[in-house]
Amino acid sequence: MKNLSRTDSSKKTKITSPENEKNVDFNWGVKIPMRDGVHLNATIYKPKTAKRTPVIFTLTPYIADSYHPRAAYFAQHGYTFALVDCRGRGNSEGNFDPFVQEANDGHDLVEWLAKQPWCDGQVTMWGGSYAGFNQWMTLKKFPKHLKTIVPAASCHAGVDFPFFKNIFTSYEMQWTTFISGVTGNAALFGDSAFWIEKFQEMYQNHKPYSSLDKIVGNETTAFQTWIKHPAQDAYWDQMALTKKQYDKINIPILTITGHYDADQPGAMEYYRRHMGSESKTKDKHYLVIGPWDHPGTRTPNAEIGGLKFDKSCLVDLNQLHKEWYDWTMKKGKKPSFLKKRVAYYVMGEEKWKYASNLESIAPKVRKLYLNSNGSANDAFHSGTLDEKPPKNSQADTFTYDPLDKRPGKLEREEIDEYYTDQTADLNLFGNGLVYHSAAFPKATEITGWVKLVVWMSLNVPDTDFSVSLSEVLPNGKVIKLSWDALRARYRESLLEEKLIVPGEINPYTFEGFTFFSRRIGKGSRLRIIINCPNTIYLEKNYNSGGVVADETDKDAQTAQITLHHDAEHPSYLEIPITK
Repeated sequence: MKNLSRTDSSKKTKITSPENEKNVDFNWGVKIPMRDGVHLNATIYKPKTAKRTPVIFTLTPYIADSYHPRAAYFAQHGYTFALVDCRGRGNSEGNFDPFVQEANDGHDLVEWLAKQPWCDGQVTMWGGSYAGFNQWMTLKKFPKHLKTIVPAASCHAGVDFPFFKNIFTSYEMQWTTFISGVTGNAALFGDSAFWIEKFQEMYQNHKPYSSLDKIVGNETTAFQTWIKHPAQDAYWDQMALTKKQYDKINIPILTITGHYDADQPGAMEYYRRHMGSESKTKDKHYLVIGPWDHPGTRTPNAEIGGLKFDKSCLVDLNQLHKEWYDWTMKKGKKPSFLKKRVAYYVMGEEKWKYASNLESIAPKVRKLYLNSNGSANDAFHSGTLDEKPPKNSQADTFTYDPLDKRPGKLEREEIDEYYTDQTADLNLFGNGLVYHSAAFPKATEITGWVKLVVWMSLNVPDTDFSVSLSEVLPNGKVIKLSWDALRARYRESLLEEKLIVPGEINPYTFEGFTFFSRRIGKGSRLRIIINCPNTIYLEKNYNSGGVVADETDKDAQTAQITLHHDAEHPSYLEIPITK
C-alpha cells in the first residue's frame, strides 16, 4: 500500500537569506473575529518597507508555526502573509470540526484582512491538502475581496477523503489523531510503527473498522460521524461547490497536483467540475501536474518511493506562486512556466509538456482486451492484454477469503520504495488476477486517465475490488502508474447501493484511475492486477452485504469471483495514446 500521507513538507523551505530576514515585520497573536463571535488566531508577516500590499493567508489545522518559512518567503517578496489556525486548533478559539466550518471562516477572514490598513484591498490564499480544500470552501462563499486562489493537492470531502470510492482507509484515524486537541501531534502522526501496530490489531483480530478509534485510543474525533455517511450523501454535499457556484466563479485559479498525489482525485474533481461549468473565467484556470507525491506539490523532490526523476521536475513552487500573485494582483507578467493552461510532466521522457486543455493531449484511445487460457492467477502465469477481442475464451476465477491473514503479515513494516515494490504483486495468495500486454515495439507516451471495463460474477452479495496498473520494464522491474477501487454494491452509482445477485454477470467500470503521464519504454509491458483488497490499510469488506464498517469475522463469507472475457462479455483496458 502506498504512503497516503497528506501532510506538507514545508520545513524544507528555507528563508532566502539572513539579510532578507531583517526586512520582515512580525505580529504575534492577532485575534480575528468570526461572524459567531469566535476569534481565530493569526501570525502576521509584513514587508518592512511596504505600507499596503495584497495579503496572502493560510487557514491550517496544522498549527501556524509549521509554515513560518513560507510566510517569511512571501513577506520578503512583497506580500503580507497571515498564518491562521483553524478554529479549535493552535491558539484559535472554538471547536475544530473537520471540513464543516471552513467556508464561513474563510469568507470572514478574507473580508477582515481586506479592511486592515496594511492591506491594499486584495486577498488571496496559499496552501495544499486541507488548506487547498479551505481555498475552495472560501471561494464557495464568494467573498468580495478574494482575487485568486492557488489550491495544491486539494482534498475533496466525499470524493477522496475520508474515503475513496466509498471505501474508508485506516489513515483516517492517523490523520484525525494528528489534528486532535489544540497542539501539534506531528511526532505521534509520524510514528509509523505505532500506526502499523494499531492497524494490525484491527486486522489480525478481525475487529470491525468502526472500532478503530477505540483501538487507537482516541474517541474524540469525527471518525464515528464519518462512518455513518459511507456514500456521497447530503452530509458531504455541504462541503462541496454546487453547479451554480461553479458557474459563478469569476477569479483566476491555479491548481497544482501530482501523478502520485494522494489527493489528486480531489484536486482533479474541482478542476473538471469547473471546466464543465458555465463560468466566464474558466479559461483563466491553469493546471500543473508534476511527478510528485502529496508533499511534493509544495516542495518537489526528484526521488519518491523508489522512483527517480530528472532535476527538471524541481519547479520552484514558491516562485511560481509569487509570479502568479504578481500577475493576478500586481499587473505583472504571466508566469513564464505557464506556457499553456495545462502543464504536465512526462515521466520516462523527463520533460514538461503543455496543452490548451486535457482533452487535446491524447486524441487516441487504444483498447487492450483481457484474455487467457483460464489461468491468470499470478505474475508468472498471467493472462494477456490483446489488441483484438477474444472470440471463445475461458473465464478466470479467483478467491477472496476475508479471514485469510497472510497478506497482513507482509505489512509488518513500512515499505519505503512503494512505487517500485512488487511484494503485493507477487503474493496474491490466490486472491487476484494478472494480465500483461505484449512488449511495446517502440516508446509510447500514455497521458491521461485509463479505464478498465470487466464483466464479473460473484457468489456473495458484496465485496471490494482494487485494480493497479504498472509498467514492467524489460529487466523485470516495475513502476506503479495508477490505481482504482470499487465497492461492488456501488458498481452502478456511488450514490445508491445495489447488492449483487449471486451468479449474475455484471459489468464493472473502473474509471477513477489517477491521471498520469509516462513514456512507456520500448520492450516494456503493461500489467493489470485486479483483486479484492485484504490489507491493514483499508476498511475490510467481509462480503456479507451488511454495514461494512461494522462487519467482523462472524459476518465473513468467502467470495468466488469469475472474470469473463469472451465475445459476449468483452473485458478491456482503455489507454490514452498521445500523437
